[in-house]
Amino acid sequence: MRSILKIILGIFLTIQVYFFVQVVWYMEFNPKETAFMLAEKNRLSTLTPPRGITQQWVPYEKISLSIKRAVIASEDANFTFHDGVDWNALEKAAKENAIQGKIKRGGSTITMQLSKNLFLSAEQSYIRKAQEIIITGMLEIVLSKKRILEIYLNAAEWGVGIFGIEAAARHYFGISAAQLSPQQAAWLAAILPAPRKFDQLRNSTIATQKANIIFYRMRMVNVP
Repeated sequence: MRSILKIILGIFLTIQVYFFVQVVWYMEFNPKETAFMLAEKNRLSTLTPPRGITQQWVPYEKISLSIKRAVIASEDANFTFHDGVDWNALEKAAKENAIQGKIKRGGSTITMQLSKNLFLSAEQSYIRKAQEIIITGMLEIVLSKKRILEIYLNAAEWGVGIFGIEAAARHYFGISAAQLSPQQAAWLAAILPAPRKFDQLRNSTIATQKANIIFYRMRMVNVP
């Protein structure tokens, strides 16, 4: 039994070291392809006709301040204050999941979403959530909030095969990420939870209403 436990522990530690080395690498180098991008690329390749993904990296300084504010206001208002995990939100999500008998909410922060997008599958389980929290800790220890937000904005999915804020700005508005207005930024942040859906429903009342709320909240958030 001890031998088995040692093997399991060894495998676990090896996996964590792998993730940590990758996180350290991202201090200086940009991710070429995330786990989520790879999964979506594989899915799109099976369509008839096959499709690919679009993504173009842009540095933090060339991303509109409005989209930074909008994403924080929409996804994680306390982004600059917490250590990567909003424990109150996570506890609330866990209680709701327990009531419903399945995982419906994740209580994820921007850093947690980034850890999932970079390394993990879309599978919903408590084991994956635990790994997500461990990687989140690594990201927060190694990377600055500014770098975390930079990678997140460049890696997030914004439509069918659309990844990163530069591709999103050009896909929806025909402009660069640097040119996004506050209203455009609020709308892009509003569709983040279901980008493929709203890529097809661009005049959705739901997205517009949420964008209006985000637009109001944008002035109240801190940006790294």
